[in-house]
Amino acid sequence: MPSELLRQVRLLDPLTDRDQVVDVLIDGDIIQAIAPQIRDSPEQTQITDCTGYILGPGLVDLYSTVGQPGFEARETLRSIASAAVAGGFTRVSLLPNTHPAIDSVEQVEWVLANRPPDLPVLLQPWAALTQQAEGQKLVELAELANTGICGFSDGQPLKSGTILRHALSYLKPLKSSVMLWPCDRALASGGVIREGIQALQSGLPENTVLAETTALAVLLELVETIETPVHIMRVSTARSVALLKSAKERGLPITASTPWMHLLWNSEDLRSYNVNLRLEPPVGNPTDQAALIEGLETGILDAIAIDHQPYTYEEKTVPFAEAPPGAIGLELALPLLWQAFVATQRWSALDLWKKLSTNPLKVLNQPAIPLAENYQAEMTLFDPHQTWQITPSALKSLSMNTPYLETSALGRVLKTWRAS
Repeated sequence: MPSELLRQVRLLDPLTDRDQVVDVLIDGDIIQAIAPQIRDSPEQTQITDCTGYILGPGLVDLYSTVGQPGFEARETLRSIASAAVAGGFTRVSLLPNTHPAIDSVEQVEWVLANRPPDLPVLLQPWAALTQQAEGQKLVELAELANTGICGFSDGQPLKSGTILRHALSYLKPLKSSVMLWPCDRALASGGVIREGIQALQSGLPENTVLAETTALAVLLELVETIETPVHIMRVSTARSVALLKSAKERGLPITASTPWMHLLWNSEDLRSYNVNLRLEPPVGNPTDQAALIEGLETGILDAIAIDHQPYTYEEKTVPFAEAPPGAIGLELALPLLWQAFVATQRWSALDLWKKLSTNPLKVLNQPAIPLAENYQAEMTLFDPHQTWQITPSALKSLSMNTPYLETSALGRVLKTWRAS
């Protein structure tokens, strides 16, 4: 692999808060030099003028869904890896809700063995907490803990407080990451829009805030008692942000994330009945959306997740309330979040990059690779000025379930680096 010299690129390093225009020399998988100007480079070095481009650490997704095995028409391991690379992600954590589910050593090993080795992205599975065929019995936690998983999560609400209590107790000595979604299915009662005036105007079945907050309150009580560190996924309401603020002030060992689309959309947008806005949890009301954004700014919420959930055209071509919940996002999140928050100067470029890279790694208890000389290159090169059309032919994902289809985006990933 020839050496590469990136000239006058804007380097973002969240670990050191560095935001500086520099030259960067990469030789193979190693960063050889970073300096205001690099005059000497090996022969046959590929030189790229990167004026106006952004170079930051590779992006990290906390939870996304792949179809394979079982639902290959939605997404395969190769297609989700290709989508991740196109979106600037060098690490993607996969939820276990495949068929069969990732709830045994054999299934973990199958996923690890079938990852595409030629793409610069690490696909790492979450192992299920409960045996998915039964749902009331914990998996063999100790056997799975050292198999190369990033931790334990069903990616769905646990069915009882008893299972949750046992899971937290058994996981504590294993020191594995655990990720939980607080949601009371009975209180949600099949609702597809957050309760409020927007729900009444739409005529869609409501999903009460209590479906999230009561489950979150139970989880926080258990964490306070058992003291097992937990990551709380899919936070979507203002009341949940308030509960998390109080819990963090009491010193509970928790982190939390919200999906990226909940930052850009709210229940007023559901007047379009666009089935690609049918999400679970549903996007919040405007006050929820504002609280999530503020929660990220104040550190109550630690990271932004993509929660990429692919579905085929046929699966989504049904009435809104009957559509399976979820949307794709790995290829879209960075440019659209950049447009919404960095281009408008609400967030700095470093702020956004932290929420999508180093902060998710902290949640996963994984070390970040510094953007520094003599370290492996795990990086993303991004052009925030390039306009492109979001069309089926432009996307690497096998599924097209996004409300952004046939619109334009400003900002595109040019390249990612990651040692295999």
